[in-house]
Amino acid sequence: MAEHLTVGRVAELAGVSVRTLHHYDEIGLVRPSARTAAGYRAYLADDVERLREVLAYRRLGFGLREIADLVDDPAADAVGHLHRLRGLLLEQRDRAAAMVTAIDRELEARAMGIRTTPEDQLKVFGAQLYEVIGSAYPATRRTESRIAERIWAALGDARTVLNVGAGTGSYEPPDRDVTAVEPSAVMRAQRPDGAAPCVAASAESLPFEDRSFDAAMAVSTVHHWPDPVAGLREMRRVARRVVVFTYDASTTGWRDRFWLTRDYLPEFADLLAGWPSLTDMTRAIGGRAEPVLVPWDCTDGFFEAHWRRPEAYLDEQVRRAVSVWTRVGPRAERRAVERLRADLASGRWAERNRDLLDLDAAELGLRLLIA
Repeated sequence: MAEHLTVGRVAELAGVSVRTLHHYDEIGLVRPSARTAAGYRAYLADDVERLREVLAYRRLGFGLREIADLVDDPAADAVGHLHRLRGLLLEQRDRAAAMVTAIDRELEARAMGIRTTPEDQLKVFGAQLYEVIGSAYPATRRTESRIAERIWAALGDARTVLNVGAGTGSYEPPDRDVTAVEPSAVMRAQRPDGAAPCVAASAESLPFEDRSFDAAMAVSTVHHWPDPVAGLREMRRVARRVVVFTYDASTTGWRDRFWLTRDYLPEFADLLAGWPSLTDMTRAIGGRAEPVLVPWDCTDGFFEAHWRRPEAYLDEQVRRAVSVWTRVGPRAERRAVERLRADLASGRWAERNRDLLDLDAAELGLRLLIA
């Protein structure tokens, strides 16, 4: 940037009024520390950086006194503020998405002549909105021991482990020194007492030095990352070993692999538009991929878990613990559930999927990436 920026230019770039900048100067929140040739105050690079932080916190709804405490925090440098702001913005995004989902459900209910209760109407704006929508997660998303054994064996002799996108802490090995990373405050709040310490950060920008850990792991989370390949490369940067439990959407015929997406929820394919190939993901960590079969009685209620227990998908609590259902939208969800319910009642589902009924485990595209 130029050596300094005038007050007018800063106001123009930041989208605020000159009067606002003067007010910040008067109260000591952001004081321009340079002078123009004509003697007017101007902003240097450090001033602009501080103003950027102030405006970001302001637009997140913080009061000026709170902002002053935040930007003057001696424990947070510029990078620390960026990580904090990013976490707050992601949380705001999640809450906005949850609010849209709640409103969509009420609109559908109204269209059918159903009026929601006053309590439910207020929850749309309450602090527990996202928690209500995701409240089934701890109850239905538990560690599946047979999958955990594969993951923990792949960690080898690693003593220090970074769990990226850790959520509520499923699959964290109990006999290692684990550090968790989770950007969602909602998920962090649901981690049980005694769980590993959890850092608010994203996979694409891990706040750790190179080779800080013996191993880095990520379980059923890569599909939530804005840039999966960048996140995988970050894992490789901070750890000597990488273990990732994820999904392969690049194999020919993958859309027909699972009866739920083939016959009832074709919108699932749209969610994976732009999803990196298995080759891209393994290349990002310099490793290999191994198939992971899903046992018929899988205790972790992820999307494919109930492949031999189709009645489970009729359960609202089961669906709420899987992001796919929220992401496809209420209309697609309702259609899929109604069709599945009808096919179960008529026997059509059993007729169409009779070959599954004697299987103990199924190959549904889940993969363990190891480097």
